Amino acid sequence: MRADVNVSVRKAGSGELGTRTETKNVNSVRFVMAVVEHEAKRQVEVLESGGEVAQETRLFDPDKGVTRTLRSKEDAHDYRYFPDPDLLPLELDEAFIADCKASLPELPDDKRKRYEGLGIPPYNASVLTAEVETARWFDALLESKVEPKAAANWVASELFGALNRLGRTIDESPVSPTQAAELLALIGDGTISGSLAKQVFEIMLESGEGAAEIVEKRGLKQTSDTGAIDAEIDKILAANADKVEQYKAGKEQLFGFFVGQTMKAMQGKANPQIVNERLRAKLG
Repeated sequence: MRADVNVSVRKAGSGELGTRTETKNVNSVRFVMAVVEHEAKRQVEVLESGGEVAQETRLFDPDKGVTRTLRSKEDAHDYRYFPDPDLLPLELDEAFIADCKASLPELPDDKRKRYEGLGIPPYNASVLTAEVETARWFDALLESKVEPKAAANWVASELFGALNRLGRTIDESPVSPTQAAELLALIGDGTISGSLAKQVFEIMLESGEGAAEIVEKRGLKQTSDTGAIDAEIDKILAANADKVEQYKAGKEQLFGFFVGQTMKAMQGKANPQIVNERLRAKLG
């Protein structure tokens, strides 16, 4: 869009319109608002200091939020102002304006602040409010009492990644907010690990089944059985005695290798926190 913004001021109760200025080529509604606010304030300051407002064309600097002189014009007809006989005066009373404000939905800036107030990082809050459909989907997810930050991270990474891969919008998501909440609850209470959650989510996308049903039917529950975990760790340490010695000699980056081998041996079903705890205990 391109707008030419004409602004003039007058004292309250005065019938005399002041000299107007025209700010050219303003390219957004937000900038139109900024021009009106800045230019009105500037003209008031000029008049109150005893000066006169020059009839001129101005430009808006969006970086500084100010207008500056482009060129002056001597007479109003240079601007080709003329009254439109078909347009009647429009007066909006305060009650009407208040009703309009009350009828507005939550606007993006307010929604973004609300999300940040829930502990969601600013970047994710911006992503979630970039499109109204995304914000509606996420609000429906929040209604299921999920942990906001974890939910925002999951939507921004897992859900958006899947939708991009499938070439679908969030309105076309195979997984509903209610189904997503069920999956997040299983992660939150330790029923499944993050890696198992990815498997469950892929099955949800393909089958439309709920997360709890998938976990139960396919035996994907995370195990915290220290006996079973210890048994696998012992096998891995025995099979990699050389790496155990290297680790104990100071090559601490090998710890990740042992974690990976344990998780692989247990098909990703071991509780990662317990795996880490038991490995550190056994490696001393």
